[in-house]
Amino acid sequence: MWKVYAFLSAFFAALTAICAKIGVKDINSDLATAVRTTIILFLTWGIVIFGSHLCEIKTISRNTWLFLILSGLSTGLSWLFYFKAIQTGSVSRVAPIDKLSVVITLLLAFIFFHEQPSFKVIVGALLVASGSILMILD
Repeated sequence: MWKVYAFLSAFFAALTAICAKIGVKDINSDLATAVRTTIILFLTWGIVIFGSHLCEIKTISRNTWLFLILSGLSTGLSWLFYFKAIQTGSVSRVAPIDKLSVVITLLLAFIFFHEQPSFKVIVGALLVASGSILMILD
């Protein structure tokens, strides 16, 4: 099932790029990010509340809180920079650079989690990196 979720994530990320490019046309990209984040906030808290998961908040450990906060800060910074990039550049040039996060994630997973990438993963990462670079070259 994780593959279905991953493909849905990629699809909605693509829609995000297209909608965001249109959405930041006439406003400050930071304001656009704040509006987007507010929508996400209502959506996700609605899912938590209607899914009866709100009571689970008291079981979150300090360590989990720390890393969720760091993840949230990273996400926020990523979105702010992404919106600024698509506001000032073309989506078709920004998206390939953004997808270099795949390669960076694999490197960080190797460093922090000691994940051993297979030959296919290494080749795939090299293809993603080279494809991203090729797509942004003039």
